[in-house]
Amino acid sequence: MRRKKDRPHKAGPEKSALTRRDFLKGAGVTVSGGILVGSTVASAAPPGPETGFVGPGAVPITLRINGKSHKLNLEPRVTLLDVLRDRLDLTGAKKVCDRATCGACTVMLDRKPVYACTVLAIEAQGHDVTTIEGLAQDGKLTPVMAAFVKHDAQQCGFCTPGFVMACTAYLEREHNPTLEDIGKNLGGNICRCGTYWGVRHAVLEAAGVKGGA
Repeated sequence: MRRKKDRPHKAGPEKSALTRRDFLKGAGVTVSGGILVGSTVASAAPPGPETGFVGPGAVPITLRINGKSHKLNLEPRVTLLDVLRDRLDLTGAKKVCDRATCGACTVMLDRKPVYACTVLAIEAQGHDVTTIEGLAQDGKLTPVMAAFVKHDAQQCGFCTPGFVMACTAYLEREHNPTLEDIGKNLGGNICRCGTYWGVRHAVLEAAGVKGGA
């Protein structure tokens, strides 16, 4: 039997070296199976200039968190979430999916919501980090926190800190929200207990306290 000659492989276009981090920077995280489906509030990476090459060993960094500076020695691969929980005992941000899909680790970076599980601690240098522990002053609940209590917008409470952070950031830029807009803008936070209706009405309540709708 005659053997067919191997055809020369036709070179295709060169593939771009797209990393997971690059993808997350440019794409919103879609939530499936939940009531709140839409664009996510939290970003997957912080704003600001790119960090230069450092490491691989531990390097000294300074993080400003809830108005206080913390000097640490960390490997560049360590995430902001792990630093908050394991090094600084700020455990409000929860480690659930660890891949920017649930929103339980939401914190604010320069008052913008981000997923702490996808931000390297070294990238957060030069930015103001705010966690759930830094919102209430002198033990007084914020309007968002008080509204969550009033509308029973939590059950097991595990996702609540992330939701409170996302809602707080949302209301800082939107003062007259609608139920539809709230659903779209909080689509990056998942509540497996299903308290979405309470969350939406808590946001409306907090907006009223803040002078909005």
